[in-house]
Amino acid sequence: METAAFDYDLPADRIAQRPLAERDAARLLVDGGPDRPPSHRHVRDLPALLEPGDLVVVNTTRVLPARLAMTRSTGGAAEVLLLEPADPQPAGGEDTIVWEALVRPGRRLRPGTVLRSSRLVSLTVEVGEDLGEGRRMVRIDTGGLALLDALERAGEVPLPPYVRTAIDDPERYQTVYADTPGSVAAPTAGLHLSPTVLEGLATRGVEVAPVELVVGLGTFRPITTSEVEQHRMHAERYRVPAGTWAKVQQAPRVVAVGTTVVRALESAAATGALEGRTGLYIHGDFEFRVVDRLLTNFHLPRSSLLVLIDAFIGPRWRDLYEVALAEGYRFLSFGDAMLLTRGRRDRSR
Repeated sequence: METAAFDYDLPADRIAQRPLAERDAARLLVDGGPDRPPSHRHVRDLPALLEPGDLVVVNTTRVLPARLAMTRSTGGAAEVLLLEPADPQPAGGEDTIVWEALVRPGRRLRPGTVLRSSRLVSLTVEVGEDLGEGRRMVRIDTGGLALLDALERAGEVPLPPYVRTAIDDPERYQTVYADTPGSVAAPTAGLHLSPTVLEGLATRGVEVAPVELVVGLGTFRPITTSEVEQHRMHAERYRVPAGTWAKVQQAPRVVAVGTTVVRALESAAATGALEGRTGLYIHGDFEFRVVDRLLTNFHLPRSSLLVLIDAFIGPRWRDLYEVALAEGYRFLSFGDAMLLTRGRRDRSR
């Protein structure tokens, strides 16, 4: 498949810049399948759109304050975006941690360059080897602090580059059930779920179960190849608790909240491993083994997320996106959402 087939015109003014005042006030475009038009609801209506016995699976990862404003020895500015810990960690002191990171200005920072935090003088980052695709190995010295404590003092939650202004409350870029810190981007479909919606699901007889997929480069790197099949996903860490997997086996329908949940569950189904690293790239005629319905945001053109949607429902994604654009839906991380039902492939269009 040509990557150009996943292009569409996304006007800049349709990219949501701020979250709504109420999480569950986001609009919800409900897929009617190949034979019926979609309907227009709100995320607050989700409990009524599901059936008793359905299992909703959410990604409980929490976004790290992983964006670090740094200063070079010359006084010039630099920035480090931590991606994930190096595995395995090299030997070193307890205060020294080695991570993969994106570093700016990357070409000017030679291996061995030491950067100092602009906010926490005890925090330094030594730039290491070039790993390709803009990634560098970096050695972090926290000056005696636990890493999470140092990041809380010195870092910022990294909003997507298309969000041009800071938000008033950084917690709005976290889900209400965010638990384990580790991601560099939010599992954004879950941003819409409020305590009221979760209570409504329980009342409806719909259980909610957790998984973890640490959102990193694999999720947000764009497709740059001319053909979809040539794209390579970066591996990300995932974990499906045994209790969640048991419920997945018993549920009549599994509803994934976000594409990261899809990748975690389908990775477990494909490999039999409930935790590890996954580079699963869902595209084309991928055979879904677990997920029946998907709550997801509207995604960037030419993205692996949009390719996953195509694998899930086929080319009618384009019709849904055209409806959403015509009806004023808000796009991307702080935008509105869709509720999709998996269907058979139809390549006749």
